[in-house]
Amino acid sequence: MKKEISFSTKGNEANLGPLSINRMLPNRYTNKVGPFVFLDYVAPAIKEIINENGMGAHPHRGIATLTYILQGEEEHFDSAGNYAKINSGGVQWMKAGTGIVHGGNLNYDSETDSKMVQGFQFWINLPAKNKAEKPAHIAIQANEVPKKALANNAGWIKVIVGNYEELSSKIPNYSEQFLYHIHLEAGQQFSISLKDKIEAAAFLTTQNVILNDVEFQTAELIEFGKKAGAIEIKNTAQTTADILLFGGEEYTEPIVAEGPFVMNSQEEIVQAYQDFYAGEYDTIDSKIKDKI
Repeated sequence: MKKEISFSTKGNEANLGPLSINRMLPNRYTNKVGPFVFLDYVAPAIKEIINENGMGAHPHRGIATLTYILQGEEEHFDSAGNYAKINSGGVQWMKAGTGIVHGGNLNYDSETDSKMVQGFQFWINLPAKNKAEKPAHIAIQANEVPKKALANNAGWIKVIVGNYEELSSKIPNYSEQFLYHIHLEAGQQFSISLKDKIEAAAFLTTQNVILNDVEFQTAELIEFGKKAGAIEIKNTAQTTADILLFGGEEYTEPIVAEGPFVMNSQEEIVQAYQDFYAGEYDTIDSKIKDKI
């Protein structure tokens, strides 16, 4: 039995300099998919100039941010003193916990000949008990992302978050969650079965594919129903296709989101702002700024 399709959307587009940003989550149909409460897609674009000043530092509390760069080079710096740079295929994960200020810098990949940038930023909502933990950060380079070939030379799968068969991501699981990058060769297909009450969505990064017998377009987000069932992905094109599949168990605690904070009550949102303006999130250290 295949999972039902709930909706599809291409999100809302905004421009940030040469970059086109598509806000996929939240959208008019839903505010979350499993623990994922936010998704911005940086559409493929040529970036000719290196930005050395960062994209603006800002606070977070109550979530973990996850940046996955398909093409490009991304720097991370924060008020806990963390600094890292990842290249194409790499991942940056940051647990905001009780509060942190962080910034980023997205440029073309200095290790390749391409000036193309393309990537994603997710926010992963933390359970209430983990919102009170100290901030943490993990940088994962492309060659450290768990990956395996699919059967019958159909392509490959990367595990960005969660687990798949014997593969496990370095990113902590505070609830059942997954984020897979699936690459299918021309004319190939892949199927995965998900148990009951698992929320899931797919995002198409390169071209149209067929999901559970329905064709969807590039840069489209598709969410599936919660009942147990399979998600079947078919690439009927003459070229390769790439799909992100993500989700997890339903987040059942109350959610109140405002600006950069995602908490469990309005009172906690107020406290998050008060603590930020009182300086309790600290500032980005000058030693980190020197590396930007």
